[in-house]
Amino acid sequence: MNDKISKKDKKDWEDFLSSSEKLPNKDFKLTKKKNSKIKNLDLHGFTLEQANILIEKFINISYQEGVSKIIVVTGKGLHSDVEKNPFVSKDLSILKYSVPEYIENNIELMKKIIEIKDAKIEDGGSGAFYIFLKKKL
Repeated sequence: MNDKISKKDKKDWEDFLSSSEKLPNKDFKLTKKKNSKIKNLDLHGFTLEQANILIEKFINISYQEGVSKIIVVTGKGLHSDVEKNPFVSKDLSILKYSVPEYIENNIELMKKIIEIKDAKIEDGGSGAFYIFLKKKL
């Protein structure tokens, strides 16, 4: 280690000691409580068309109310009648896949959304997803 201290370092240290400026204490961690509003929407039993209309209204209202996170429960599509119809796409008609796709293709809705993300297991896991909304300007 170098025992020699430059004149500039000495001056900087003296200036610091004589100033009233305080350094932040890095050991004291401020925990800022976030006042985040969360809403839930359960789409079980809705048709694809009904679900798309409902989700659009729900996102718009939630955005106006300053909601930051929406938990959308779609289910996993296990009890869907789609299996019986060979002319319908199994993936595209199940709400789990089609509702997020509908949202992502709606330019006006996407202007209000930060991110759409899969839900954690405690919120529905693969049968649900999150919509994180932007703050209203």
